[in-house]
Amino acid sequence: MTGDAYVDHPSFAMAILGRWLESHGFRVAILSQPDWKSADAWRALGRPRLFYAVSAGNMDSMINHYTANKKRRNADAYSPGGVIDRRPDRPTAVYAQRCREAFKGVPVVIGGVEASLRRIAHYDYWSDRVWPSILLTSKADLLGYGMGESTILEIARRLDAGQTVAELRDLRGVAYLLGKNEALPAADETIELPDYEQVVGEARAFAEMTRKLHHETNPHNARRLIQRYGPGHGDRLLVVNPPAFALDEATLDRLHELPYTRLPHPDDAEPPPAWETIKHSVQIMRGCFGGCTFCSITMHQGREIQSRSASSILHEVEALAADPDFKGTISDLGGPTANMYRMACTKPEVEKTCRRLSCVHPKICKLLGTDHRPTIDLMRRARAVPGVARVHIASGIRMDLAADEPEYLDELARHHVGGHLKVAPEHVSDRVLALMKKPERGSFEIFAERFAAASKRAGKEQYLVPYFIASHPGSGVEDMIELALYLKRHGYRPRQVQDFIPAPMDIATCMYWTGLDPFTLEPVESARRLTDRQVQRALLQFFAPENWKTVRDALVRAGREDLIGDGPDCLIPPRQPRLPRDGEGAVRTSGSRPDGRAGERPGARPAAGYRRASRERGRGREDAGRDRRD
Repeated sequence: MTGDAYVDHPSFAMAILGRWLESHGFRVAILSQPDWKSADAWRALGRPRLFYAVSAGNMDSMINHYTANKKRRNADAYSPGGVIDRRPDRPTAVYAQRCREAFKGVPVVIGGVEASLRRIAHYDYWSDRVWPSILLTSKADLLGYGMGESTILEIARRLDAGQTVAELRDLRGVAYLLGKNEALPAADETIELPDYEQVVGEARAFAEMTRKLHHETNPHNARRLIQRYGPGHGDRLLVVNPPAFALDEATLDRLHELPYTRLPHPDDAEPPPAWETIKHSVQIMRGCFGGCTFCSITMHQGREIQSRSASSILHEVEALAADPDFKGTISDLGGPTANMYRMACTKPEVEKTCRRLSCVHPKICKLLGTDHRPTIDLMRRARAVPGVARVHIASGIRMDLAADEPEYLDELARHHVGGHLKVAPEHVSDRVLALMKKPERGSFEIFAERFAAASKRAGKEQYLVPYFIASHPGSGVEDMIELALYLKRHGYRPRQVQDFIPAPMDIATCMYWTGLDPFTLEPVESARRLTDRQVQRALLQFFAPENWKTVRDALVRAGREDLIGDGPDCLIPPRQPRLPRDGEGAVRTSGSRPDGRAGERPGARPAAGYRRASRERGRGREDAGRDRRD
């Protein structure tokens, strides 16, 4: 059961899981975006022989449905033609209920991003309260968290062998509930999280829960977690087993070499927009050791980098090149971070005991292997495939790793950047960056200088497209003024704004909800009121005429009237400029651009009443915001 339109492509979870089970001899029926208002669609499918597997889709449904301002999005990237309302809010629980209505007694296993990030008690931004584990709200028999290929296959094999769902509780990568009178199975070691009732009412208890959870994510040393739910929830005990181990290269290759058509379902009148984005892309790795506090990738895909073999990747590139619809351009050769390909700890014996949350913060670990030569070789071989004219690197790169690799930068600038390279410095305040677990501001500036030099050596005029976040915990008005000044001085004009969204289980979400850093218990201020978030967003787009009054009021309150005027360093003029009419280049906020593109075209006329940045600093450096949806 999936909340997404079915696309038979390895970038879509239901395709990869379905094909994986099929390759091991199981018959798989996939019910995609069913009418959830009754169980009729479930009954039409027939009674499953083994179990139901339920997922909300490739995204948490609430992030899929709502903006940071809690307004309904006007498109769904994972529905045919981008049509909205093809799934309910929080569909995991709704679909699970329909499974039980359709055929009683069939085991219900929930998984996917939504279940994975809600496996323990968690703060829900859209209702502004702490929810229990999704196992309680869905009443599912078992929860599989993480990417799920090894877990779902083992579930199928063991149920097929005659085991009951209760006998699957020893599996890695699963969570389940014990009843009041059920005994907790024996284990090497168990860590108890604060009770649900505690984390609902006490900020420190929620912070402690978050800290303990994030220290138990390395599958080589993670311990079992338990969390108690009181009489209001039936005196249940939540049990979360250690994560599943990362897939090896051969298994990852096999997953990507299954017989995908790479096409949307033929019954859909229009393809989902997400397919248009990735149809000519190639995934080379998964996982991320960055550990950014606002990002969910590590908590779902894992910290360990899992890489495909070069031969498997090139085989996929060759297949793409042979497709009659292929026009010669691979839109992306990457993953969560393109230049982490084949990177790993150089001391596996140390990695097995390590509980560090990030391999690159506050400094790059001396044991981390950061050799870019496998990536360089892959880039060269991919673009040499007959029929391939260009290979883009669009999934972003880790700047602090790339900055010290001149050969990689030269290769990137000369062959794989189409004028603009997306990077994610996120902020310029070192204090805020530390809370994000991102490199200091100087790291971005060093990379920018070296990328410019590499572009010059390539004989190309190319620019960075940096992403910045508004309203991240710890970021106050003063920090956003500092960021606005940085944008002004460097000629950046963000067309869209990336607003912080507190996703379930993220460290930054804990900061937002509790006002505490869960690792130091130091206070962290957050912009929680809508008006405060609007101010931070406006400061990122200080140049937009419609933001003039909001920016002016913020500057006056902060005692920065020196930034109001006609001077070269002033953020806004002394009088409000004329608001542009439709078609005159008005700057839109996130998600509102009709053509769906993020960036402003090079040379576009600036908004009325505002001066263009100097030609040397500003030409072509238009920025693009994005919603972080992993």
